[in-house]
Formats: sequence, C-alpha cells, structure tokens
Amino acid sequence: MTGVCGCCGALRPRYKRLVDNIFPEDPEDGLVKANMEKLTFYALSAPEKLDRIGAYLSERLSRDVARHRYGYVCIAMEALDQLLMACHCQSINLFVESFLKMVRKLLESDKPSLQILGTNSFVKFANIEEDTPSYHRSYDFFVSRFSEMCHSGFEDPDIRTKIRMAGINGLQGVVRKTVNDELQANIWDPQHMDKIVPSLLFNLQSGERTESRSPSPLQASEKEKESPVELTERCFRELLGRAAYGNIKNAITPVLMHLDNHSLWEGKTFAVRCFKIIMYSIQSQHSHLVMQQLLGHLDANSKNSATVRAGIVEVLLEAAAIAASGSVGPTVLEVFNTLLRQLRLSVDYELTGSYDGSTNIGTKIIKAHEERQLQEAVIRTIGSFANTLPTYQRSEVMLFIMGKIPVPGVHLVLPSTGSGPEGTRMIQVMLLKSLVQVTAGFQTTNMLTALPSSFLEPLLSFSLTEDPEIRLLVLQILLSLIDRHDNRPKFQNMSSISDISALKLKVDKCSRQDNLFMKKHGQQLYRHIYLGCKEPNSGRQHYETLFALLGLLSVELANEEVVVDLIRLTLALQDLALSPDESLPVYNRCAIHALAAAYLNLICQLTTVPAFCQHVHEVIEVRQKESHYLLPEDIFIDNPKLPSSVDKIDGGVLFLQSKITEVLGGSGYNTERLATPYVPQYTDEDRLSKRKSIGETISLQVEMESRNSPEKEERTPAEEITFETLKNAIDSVGMEELERERRRQVVEKFQKAPFEEIAAHCGARATQLQSKLNQIFEITIRPPPSPSGTISSGYGQTQNRSVPIYEMKFPDLCVY
Repeated sequence: MTGVCGCCGALRPRYKRLVDNIFPEDPEDGLVKANMEKLTFYALSAPEKLDRIGAYLSERLSRDVARHRYGYVCIAMEALDQLLMACHCQSINLFVESFLKMVRKLLESDKPSLQILGTNSFVKFANIEEDTPSYHRSYDFFVSRFSEMCHSGFEDPDIRTKIRMAGINGLQGVVRKTVNDELQANIWDPQHMDKIVPSLLFNLQSGERTESRSPSPLQASEKEKESPVELTERCFRELLGRAAYGNIKNAITPVLMHLDNHSLWEGKTFAVRCFKIIMYSIQSQHSHLVMQQLLGHLDANSKNSATVRAGIVEVLLEAAAIAASGSVGPTVLEVFNTLLRQLRLSVDYELTGSYDGSTNIGTKIIKAHEERQLQEAVIRTIGSFANTLPTYQRSEVMLFIMGKIPVPGVHLVLPSTGSGPEGTRMIQVMLLKSLVQVTAGFQTTNMLTALPSSFLEPLLSFSLTEDPEIRLLVLQILLSLIDRHDNRPKFQNMSSISDISALKLKVDKCSRQDNLFMKKHGQQLYRHIYLGCKEPNSGRQHYETLFALLGLLSVELANEEVVVDLIRLTLALQDLALSPDESLPVYNRCAIHALAAAYLNLICQLTTVPAFCQHVHEVIEVRQKESHYLLPEDIFIDNPKLPSSVDKIDGGVLFLQSKITEVLGGSGYNTERLATPYVPQYTDEDRLSKRKSIGETISLQVEMESRNSPEKEERTPAEEITFETLKNAIDSVGMEELERERRRQVVEKFQKAPFEEIAAHCGARATQLQSKLNQIFEITIRPPPSPSGTISSGYGQTQNRSVPIYEMKFPDLCVY
C-alpha cells in the first residue's frame, strides 16, 4: 500500500506538490519558507502555471474554511500574498480571479478574524500596480461588503473597532485599485458613492462623539493615534483628492444627503468639519463646484426650518474662506443672488409666520429669533464671499446688491413679498447690512470707476429717508468706501483736542481721480451731510458717524476747493442749529454745535493756518468756560446735561464766518467763495425720498404733500383728509380728463386739417413769437439811451449806439 501511495503521489502535477509542501503538519509552525521559495521560483519560471496554482490554493482554502482549519487558511492567504507581490506577468489576471474569490470567501465568513484577514490581503493586492489591465473584473461585492463592515455593530467594542477599521481600509483599497484604471467599473458612479461616502461619514461622526473621552495627544499611545476617525479622515481626503472635475458632484451629493437624513445641519459643527475636509482635499480649481452644490441645496431647503438653513449658510461661510485661495469660479453673482433670495424669504417667513405666504400657520411653527439668526448668518456669509473677491468684482457685487434694494420712488414694494411695507423696510435694512459687509475693507485707487453714479446716487437717496437705522447704515457704507488708509478708527471718538498729531492720521496727496470724483459727487455728499444733521430723530451714533465722514473727506479726498466747501458746510450747520424755523430738539441743536466745533478744530490744524487755529481755539475755550454743552466731550456721552433751550447763544461762543474768511483769505484761499454762505440745493430726489416708510407713498396723504411741497425742505404738518380734500382730489382728476381731451383734439387737428389752415395757424404764432423776441432783444442787448442821444467816451469823443448781432450785415463769404 505504501508503495502504491508513493507512486500516486509522484504522479501528481508538480505545482500541486509544491503547493502542498508549503503547508506544515502543525499549522502553528506557519508557512514553510524554504518550500515557499521553491513555489515562487516555479511560478516565475512557468508563469502559465500561475492560474492553476491560484485555483488549487483557492480549492484548499475553501476546504479549510469549511472544516474550520483556520491556521491553514492563514497560511494559504500568506502564500497568495507572496505570490502576488512576486509575480507581475501577463497571465496574472487569472491568478487574481482566484485570489479575489478566496478573499470573497473570507469576507463572507461570520468570524471577524477571517474578515480582517481577507481585508488585509485585499489591501496588499490594491497596492500592487498591475502591468496589464483587466476588462472584466468587478468590485461591486467588495464595495458593498466593506461598507457593511464600516457599520459593524459587533458586541465587543474592541472587535467592533477592528472590523470598522478593516472596512475603511478595504474601501480605501477599492478606491486606489479602481480610480486610475479607465477599464474598470467607474467607482464614481452614484451606486458606489452612495455606499462609500456615508460609510466614511458614519465613522467620522461616531468618532466625534467619543472624541471628548479620548486622552490628550501627549498621553495618546500609538494605538490611540491610529483611531478609526483619523483613518476615516485620511481615506476621505484621499478619495476627494482623486476626484476629477466631472466626479465632484457624485462625491458631494451623498454628503448632503447624509447630513439631511441624520439632521446634522442643525449642530453645525460636524457639517462644518465635513466641508472643511472637502474644501482642503479637492483640487482648488474645483472649489466653485462645491459652492454650486451647497447653493443648490440651500435653495432646495428654502421651506425647511431656519436652523437647517442657518447650518447650510454657516457651512457656506466656512467654505468661502477656504475657496479664497482657489477660485470661486463663474458663480460669483449666483452666490450673491441665492443668498439675497434666502434673506428675502427669511424676512417674509418672519413677518407672515408661514412658509407659503398665507396667514394660517402651517404644521411647522416659524420662530422669529431663529429667522433673525439665519439673517445674520446670511449677511456674514455675504461679507465672507466678498472678501475673497478682487476689487473689480467686489464693485460688481455692490452694484448687484444695490439693484436688489427697493430704492425710494422706484420700487414701492417687492414683487415677491407679501409682508407689506414693514417687510420692504426690513429687506432694505438687511440688504444695506449686506452692503456694509461687502464694502468693509474696500480699497481702490480710482474711486470714479469703482463707485459709479449708478451706485452712489441710489445709495445717497437712502440717507434722506426718515428711518434712522437706514440712514446710519448708509453712513457706515460711505465711511468704508472713502477710507483707504485705515483712518476711520481714529475718528470714532469725537473731541476737540488741541493737537491732532496724537491721532497719527495718514494724509495722502489728493490724486487727479480724487479731484474729479469730488467735482462730480462733492455737492451731493455735502447736501446729504447737511440733511442728515437736520433730521430730528438723528442720535448720537448719527452725529459721530457724520463727524467721521467729514474727517475722512478732509484727509482722503480734500484739495483746497474741497476744504473751503467743508468749512462753509460746517458754518451752515452752525446756522442750522441757531435757526428758530427748524423744529429741532435741544439735544440735536447742541449736537450740531458740538459737531461743528470738533470738525473746525480738526480742519484748522490740517490747514496749518495759525490765525484760523487761534480763532477756533478761542471759541472752544469760551465754550469750556460758559457753554460746555456745545462741546463734543460733554454732549456725546451717555447722560449729557442739556440746557432748557439754546435759542439765545452769545456771539462769543460761535464761529464767525467773517473772521474765518479774513484769516483764510490771507493764506491764499478763495475769499469770495468763503464769504458765500452754503445753501443746500434741494432736488426732486430729496422731496421724493422724504417719507417715513417706503410703503406710505401709496397713500393719498403723501401724494398730496408731494404735489404741494415747497421748494425748501421744511416739513409741514400733514393735511387732514376731509370731505373737501377728497372733493378737490376728484375735481383734479376731472381737470386731468379735460386736459387729455384738449391734447387729443390738437393732435387730431394736425392730422386731419388742410395744409393751408395749419400753415396759416403756425405762421400767425411764429409772427407773434418773433415780435416778442424783438422786444426782448431790444431790452437786453441795446444800451439804455443817454440824455444827449449819444454815448460819450472818456476822452470826449462821441460813440455810436451798438448794433445787435442779428442786425449786422456780413459779407457773403462769411455766411454759410
């Protein structure tokens, strides 16, 4: 019998004998290394036998798994790993099929040790770069199985951690093996990404919950450093780093779905962490694709709770800061359009209490404070995006936002808001706050191009409304636009210090572009400063901001002509505070006097005219002794001591225009211009913008006031609506009908009457017009007649009467 067995064993194929020889009698002895070297040499010498070696090893492993001989299983896998590492011949594909079949067998096992063993072998295989591509290999099972292992719920926490880490490693191996092989099944397909990405996020989130209980980094052992969280983050970063332009969407969509399904937007911290990993891992030129998806997701959640929307906006805020180093891409205006739309929707939700605009509150109760938090988050995000943009793009964004604001007299109500005038006012406030964020730190060398009339004029029109909050926001925007040398913080505290060198102001020479800007917009700025001081509801913040605006104009955009205009404006403000015709409270009158004192103290030291400085300092000293309530140090405090009235003010505490004109005229300033008091020019824009709210323009009362308003800005009490008022309004409508009928008859006459009749009519009117013109020319051109009938010259010679140009006879050559 022994001889027969030996004879049969000798007849077995050599590759089988070599494979059998690597297995010891006792599996605890491990792989027989000498025999393994023989098997490896044989496989390299006869590569056509490699597939048979693999098939036979697979057969043995399956039998050992079924018989629970796990020692031999480990030996078989070790042999397979060594063969894979050594062999890179063209026929390795068939061997790999056997190898993957064996790994699959291990992963299907219920024993964690076999699952981990199979995963480790797969990871080693994934790190091998094959010489020949594979057309038919499929990794669908491995993606599903490794994802399942990532969610393992094994009872023993240590084993559960090991299984999850094996699953993460397996997914990393699948990605490495397939991502660069165009002939493989596309790992970026949604069917794979929907399994891989949530599995990674689940482990990332699980580790975040236990992170607080983990030891500090100084005390952490090597085992603790290799935690599932760190492994997951490394795998997630590698996955995103390999994503090409067309694959970003498939990788990000499962992240958004996971955060939605597990209500992770509201906590903010995990969602922010996820997108920080994403933004830092993807290629920088793809940043705008992530932004697009976040913006689209924000739109898709427009009717979700405010906390969810706020969470998405916070993620956008963090992502914008990271995207600054890359590219926001072609989505600049899309970003701001989406954020402004969300801002407007939030205002509607807050005021109506419903997501559908109806008065009935739906199943979701809208909380006003949550909507306010969302609005603040949107405004911060708008500012964060703007800070990533170059100057020219920021100018475009400023114009874009300004076009969204309902401007007085242009957009009476927003078409999409059902919240009425209060909603429109809130939207104005929110969008102006957004502009404050966008203009923060805005610096440009050419203000004419960066701040065109299409932006400044509607902005300045808001400074004429009676809403104090809106006026203050406009002033803050103007300060940001004008301040190019960071001088604004130095004007925060209004005072009349004797030496302004302590402020360390940065004064630069006014450029040609700045001069042109002030020539074009200077009078508008002066008028709005004057009218801002005139508002009865202006408070301490308004006057302090107006002082900062005057100071910035003086150090940023002032030439000699601008300085003169600013001094004239300040003296006009002093006259405004003294005027009995203005219905200003005592505090406002004192505040205007204090503002004038602080500014003249500043400008006199900037002009460095000693006599001017002496006059200003003398008046300030008199006020310190007699009328301290006219100085900024005593009026711009929390509880100022005000007099009962300021109607009678001694001339010694006032700045004298005649004195200032005299001292500045001696230093070369334009005395004629200085001596001319400043009078603001009132325009239709001013009268149009004067209303308590944008919605009141619809009312008959405001309509009557706007028709009968005088040329001066003085506000009269609103006319009471009576029967006579309504009757007159109806009569005026009748007059309009008559005027319209008369115009229709004139047009019809010129269309249908004979030519001779029209010519005669026009000829008569022309003759009448010519006679009137002759009378005017006679009065204006010809000098008055002298008693002697002639004009005597200084030397006693007579001079003929001047002949008007239209009576002169010119040679034919001079006429053409």
